[in-house]
Amino acid sequence: MSYLVGVTALWAFSFSLIGVYLAGQVDSYFAVLLRVGLAALIFLPFLRPRLLSGKQRVTLMAIGAVQLGVMYIFFYQSFLLLSVPEVLLFTIFTPVYIALLDDILFGRFTPFYLLTALLAVLGAAVIRYDSIDGSFWVGFLVVQGANICFALSQVGYRRFAAELSTSLPWHNVFGWFFLGALVVALPAFLLLGNAAALPSNGLQWGVLAWLGLAASGGGYFLWNRGATMVDAGTLAIMNNALIPAGLLVNLVIWNREADLIRLVLGALIIAFSLWLNNWWRERHGYKTA
Repeated sequence: MSYLVGVTALWAFSFSLIGVYLAGQVDSYFAVLLRVGLAALIFLPFLRPRLLSGKQRVTLMAIGAVQLGVMYIFFYQSFLLLSVPEVLLFTIFTPVYIALLDDILFGRFTPFYLLTALLAVLGAAVIRYDSIDGSFWVGFLVVQGANICFALSQVGYRRFAAELSTSLPWHNVFGWFFLGALVVALPAFLLLGNAAALPSNGLQWGVLAWLGLAASGGGYFLWNRGATMVDAGTLAIMNNALIPAGLLVNLVIWNREADLIRLVLGALIIAFSLWLNNWWRERHGYKTA
């Protein structure tokens, strides 16, 4: 749980950094490629191929390809179609996808996880629902593509990790995750990217460096490790905890307008859903996977 909380605090800056400094200014495919490439550089020196079988390496690469490669492409495109508040709003469905997919992959059905995930969606909607016009549907679908990729890859990682030794040194194998993302990000930039829209100043390069080394490199390693240490309900809820955290950062640093009453009310609903999920899990003796 501490991993998820820490990464939530780290990622709280990402929405505003992308929306303020990158969206519409830096080619989105290049931004994805650089983030993934920098993250890979952190873990490649530690890579020990013999720790995983060929099939396991391919599986971890596939998870990385979906979670970072495909998801990031959807995610960055969404900022070209929607405002930052709309992107935040449309991410609220991720907990529902996680609750359902986790049950499917682990061969069970836990209605209570779906209930707490829906509570988290309600809390996020209270915080970030704004009036939207009729031209938002394409952007909505693009964000849902990112949500489904992120949910599927988190659940897939949980399933993958559950079949491996608990003593496996993950820092020695996680490089495969980022190599899988590069398999998607590099051809996407070569085929669809705009080389004329590279970063034009030191601030943009600095933002991309932070997003690549810290948010992507450290963030996804710790987030996925945390995902294996909690139950599906907690993981689903924590996916929406990012919304109040992101809005708080946006309010404090960039002084954007935010309804503090809705922010507090929505955060309380998300916190209640997390407490309710933990209470139910402890009462019924559910394990983390």
